[in-house]
Amino acid sequence: MRANDWHDPRWRAAAHSWIRESLDRLGAPVTGEIEEVRVRPWSVTHKAPTTAGVRWFKANTMDCAYEAGLVAALGEWAPHSVLTPLAVDEKRGWLLTADSGPTLRETLPDDREARLLAWREMLRAYAVLQRTLAPKAHDMTALGVPDMRPETLPEVLRALLAETAVDSEVDVTTYGKWCAELAADGVPASLQHDDLHDANVFPGNRFFDWGDAAVAHPFGCLLVALQSAQYFFTTTPEELAGLRDAYLEVWSDLAPMESLRRSAVLACHVGRVAKAAAWRRALRDAALPVAEDFRTAAAYYLAEIPKPTPVS
Repeated sequence: MRANDWHDPRWRAAAHSWIRESLDRLGAPVTGEIEEVRVRPWSVTHKAPTTAGVRWFKANTMDCAYEAGLVAALGEWAPHSVLTPLAVDEKRGWLLTADSGPTLRETLPDDREARLLAWREMLRAYAVLQRTLAPKAHDMTALGVPDMRPETLPEVLRALLAETAVDSEVDVTTYGKWCAELAADGVPASLQHDDLHDANVFPGNRFFDWGDAAVAHPFGCLLVALQSAQYFFTTTPEELAGLRDAYLEVWSDLAPMESLRRSAVLACHVGRVAKAAAWRRALRDAALPVAEDFRTAAAYYLAEIPKPTPVS
């Protein structure tokens, strides 16, 4: 049996046994069938009914198994800003959490300005969390969280290009200069979610789903966040700039806003390599067959490196 193979009956039996034993120890025994509710080649989520309400189980493939240990640490370092686990198995990459209700996306009002306000507050809250976690960068990499700080990225890019067919030319020299400039901007590395949007946060700005996370320049989180805002409610350039600045204001004691905006652009350019690396991790030992749009995602992000970013 592979370490994590979602549809292997032996794996499922082992996972369900761990769920039941963990919940028994917590005084919330399972009362019914444990159901698979979300499955991806890199992770799976099951729902367990208990005497204390619904509980959620998540497993990752081994290259993303660091999420379990990271979630446990975040629960100690910033319990009011994250979804704190009930139980974790760091070696197998398993974790259990309580049900926290609908996500922020599911509770957003129809009013456009109210939605934008909620997004601005979400981005500010995430920036505050990143500043809280910046001193823990070494502790996070020690837990196995990937190191995607700017100074590491040129080598990550070269490794990815050696194993990935990319349609367009990638200027490695220019990329290295961007990384060097970003590494010298005075903004400390922290936890970069790499999939930050309103479906990965609960009302009250409690963040979850860290399977793509890395220690990196913090502003890289704007790449996915602002792309998501563009996609889900067709933000104007002015609205995107407002979202970006709401996030950057939390860092405004470190540099003038003009400098922070420059760093945001660079972080989104160079962060495409971190995003490509996240896709490679997710698919390296996939538990299920991989669809073509997933399989080509790393190449897509590498080809996007020089293209305009949402904060250009």
